[in-house]
Amino acid sequence: MIGINRPNPHRQLRGSGLPTLIIGAGQAGRAVVRAIRGSHGYGLNPIGFLDDDPRIRRAVGLPVLGRTGQLSSVAQRCGARAALIAMPSMPQARIAELIEEAACAGLMVRYLPSFLSAVERDMRLSDLRGLRVDHLLGRDEIHIASDRACNLIHGRRVLVTGAGGSIGSELCRQISRFEPAALFMLDYDESNLHTLQLELTGAGLLDSDEIIVANIRDRHRVHQVFSQTRPDLVFHAAAHKHLPLLERHPCEGVKTNVQGTKHLVDAAIRYGVERFVLISTDKAADPSSVLGATKRLAEMVVQDNAGGPTRMASVRFGNVLGSRGSLLAVLAKQIVADRSVTVTHPDVTRFFMTVEEAVSLVLEAATMSELAETFVLDMGEAVSIVDLVYKYAEELHLSDVTIRFTGLRPGEKLNEKVFSDAELRLKTAHPKIWATRGAELPPGLTERLEQLFASAEINDAEGSRQLLRELLPEYLPTTYPRTPASVGAPYPDGF
Repeated sequence: MIGINRPNPHRQLRGSGLPTLIIGAGQAGRAVVRAIRGSHGYGLNPIGFLDDDPRIRRAVGLPVLGRTGQLSSVAQRCGARAALIAMPSMPQARIAELIEEAACAGLMVRYLPSFLSAVERDMRLSDLRGLRVDHLLGRDEIHIASDRACNLIHGRRVLVTGAGGSIGSELCRQISRFEPAALFMLDYDESNLHTLQLELTGAGLLDSDEIIVANIRDRHRVHQVFSQTRPDLVFHAAAHKHLPLLERHPCEGVKTNVQGTKHLVDAAIRYGVERFVLISTDKAADPSSVLGATKRLAEMVVQDNAGGPTRMASVRFGNVLGSRGSLLAVLAKQIVADRSVTVTHPDVTRFFMTVEEAVSLVLEAATMSELAETFVLDMGEAVSIVDLVYKYAEELHLSDVTIRFTGLRPGEKLNEKVFSDAELRLKTAHPKIWATRGAELPPGLTERLEQLFASAEINDAEGSRQLLRELLPEYLPTTYPRTPASVGAPYPDGF
C-alpha cells in the first residue's frame, strides 16, 4: 500500500497557551478557534468545544467534549484552565451562570459580547474580554501550598464535611490530587454530592462508600460516620454562612455552626483523628453578627480541646471570590443582566481571597497546627467594595454601571478585621500566614454551651441571642435603620 501523508489536525493544537474550552461550536466558536490558531499572542490553546447540539461531534479539527452544562466536570477531566464563551446569541442570564460556574471551577473566563455577530463582521480577538479574579484583589495572588501538605495527605484517610459547597468541593479537588488512601465527602445536600462525584469521577452514580449523606447536627449519625470511616484527617467546612439569614434565625446558626462542630470535634477525639481543621471566618473577630458569634464559639470549641492527641486548628477566611453566592457571582449576574449593582454602603470594605488561596491556606494550616491556633492569610489591605465593582466593570469593558446603595443590614460591619483587639498576632513558618491563640476560655464553657444548645433546640431566638452575648462579651450586635436605597454615581469616566 502507498501511504498518504496527511497533516495531523491535533498536532497544531498542542500550543503553549492555556488549555481552553470553547463554549459554542457554531460559526462564532469556529471563527474564534481559527483566529487563535492564526496568532500565538493570545495565550490560549483550544482543546475542544462544549455545545448542546448532539449533531455536532467535531468542528475545525476539535472534538465536542460535552454540553454547556458540563463545564466544571469537562474542565476537570481535560485539564482546562480557561473557558471562552463564543455564543453571541446566548441570553445574558445564561452567560452570567457560565461566568459564575467557570469562576467556581478556577477557570479564567473570556467571552464574546452578546452584541457581536460573527457572521456580520470579521472576528477580532480584541473583542475577547478576560475576567481575571486575582486582578480584583488589589494584590498578587498568594501561592501557599507546599510539599508538606502533599505529604500530609498522601496515603491518609480524609473526611471533608460540607463537601458539596464551594470551599468543600475545592478541598476535595485538591486533596484528590495528593492521592489519599480514601477521601470521604460528607454533605447533607445529595444534589451537591451528585454534582461533586460527577466532576471528580466522571460518573454520578452515588454508589460509593466515600459519598456520605449526613447532618452534622445529628450526634449519633456523626459518631456512626467516624466509626465506619476512621479518618486520619478532618476538614470541617459544613456551616450556615449567610449573615442576614442567621440574624433572622439564630437558633439554626447555633445548631449547625456550634453544636455541629462540637459533635465533630468529640467524634474526632473519640476515634483517634490525627488532625482536625475548622473553616471559620473573619467575622468571628470581635463579632457583630450571629454568624460571627457562632463561628467564634466554634473556634472556642476547637480551642477547648487543644493539647490532646488530635491536633486542632481553625482557619479564618475573608470573602472568597469565585465561590457560589459570593460577591463576584452576584456582580456577574447583575452586570451581565444590565441591572444596577447593589452595594450596602459607599465606604464598606472587605478582605478578599481566591478559592485557591483559601483551600491552600487550609491545607497548609493542617501541617502547622500544634495548640489549636487560628490561622489567617495575610490578605493585605481591605478592599473597597465600590472600587471592586468599578474594577470588575472595567474588566468587562463596561462604562455605564450604576451602583445602588441599600444600607448596612443588621449584624454587618462597615469594615471587617481578621484579628480581635484582644488577640495577639503571631508569626508562623510561612511568611504569608499569621496565627493567633485565643484568650483564656470562660469557666464552665461546656455547661454554658449545653444551655445554649437547649435554647436553640426549642427555637428560642431571643434566649439564644442572650446566651450568645453572655458567652461572648466581645459580641456586640449591630443594628442599622433601613433607609431608602440611594442611587450611586455612574461608573466614572476614564477609570
